[in-house]
Amino acid sequence: MKINAVEIRPGNILEWDGGLWRAVKIQHTQPGKGGAYMQVELKNLIDGRKSNNRFRSSETVEKVRLDTKDFQYLFTDGEMLVFMDKDNYEQISLPADMLGDAAAFLQDGMDVVLELYDERPISVQLPDTVIATIVEADAVVKGQTASSSYKPAVLDNGVRVMVPPHIGAGTRIVVDVYAQEYVKRAD
Repeated sequence: MKINAVEIRPGNILEWDGGLWRAVKIQHTQPGKGGAYMQVELKNLIDGRKSNNRFRSSETVEKVRLDTKDFQYLFTDGEMLVFMDKDNYEQISLPADMLGDAAAFLQDGMDVVLELYDERPISVQLPDTVIATIVEADAVVKGQTASSSYKPAVLDNGVRVMVPPHIGAGTRIVVDVYAQEYVKRAD
């Protein structure tokens, strides 16, 4: 489906320059002289390349709709991640680098959503937040009582996050998967 460049939003999948691209960041600019344009940061869904492009407001681009399907993460086999289709129980192996940094947050039995283009997996969407346990946290520095003071901590999956001073080792916390940030203490 063709859309005007001014209708591009972050997260849109575009067919452009012979490939599939996800719009990551957009900025609409209206200079004092000349026509308005959209500055769009794109990420290639196949090979991970990034590109910054300027589209004139009058240009049209092809917006692609991806099919989504529910899968469950089973296990890691070397550099491959194995997922199971929740409808027909078929297994599929995908390279770990398809998930990027978010792969560290995969947990056994986790439900994920695969985005497919022509029956081919393009990306894997994890839940926005997961619960993780802190295995190591630095001691609080005495006298550092500013409200914005955070300390580094290591989670059970090896990821380092910044946590409030009152959070210690053994505490279960909710972590934002994509920003890799502390959200709150888990109940």
